[in-house]
Amino acid sequence: MSPITTGSKAFDFCLTDQQQQPVKLSELLANKRVLVYFYPKAMTPGCTVQAGALRDHLSDLQQHNVVPVGISPDSAERLAKFATRDQLNFTLLSDPDHAVAEAFGVWGEKKFMGKIYDGIHRISFLIAQDGTVEKVFNKFKTKEHHQVILDYLAG
Repeated sequence: MSPITTGSKAFDFCLTDQQQQPVKLSELLANKRVLVYFYPKAMTPGCTVQAGALRDHLSDLQQHNVVPVGISPDSAERLAKFATRDQLNFTLLSDPDHAVAEAFGVWGEKKFMGKIYDGIHRISFLIAQDGTVEKVFNKFKTKEHHQVILDYLAG
């Protein structure tokens, strides 16, 4: 696993959102920066904490002209349930074949409770309006994810 780095051009993906609509990165970047955050699985404890904090601090992100977009291998139907259950106010995207996760370099070997498997690593990318990676966030606890991003934006 080798995530793309700061200054790299982001892969211009098109994925289905929780409302079964196609979403293209280049269209999101038309007039704002995009925080692309990868998470392993909707409706799990860590992912719920991370998404809830982004929900609660959406206006803070918007003040910095940033919109969050969450990507996981979950189906659009599961993402819709997650968004409804947790009243999420931003876009969630389905990457069932993990092609976008692979393009960003966040799909790879993981270890959990003695088991080794392939999955998404929890890494976020702030994408500038020109499509380049402005910042990679790969060292944070799920409950502090939003604050690490806001601290960078305020910096």
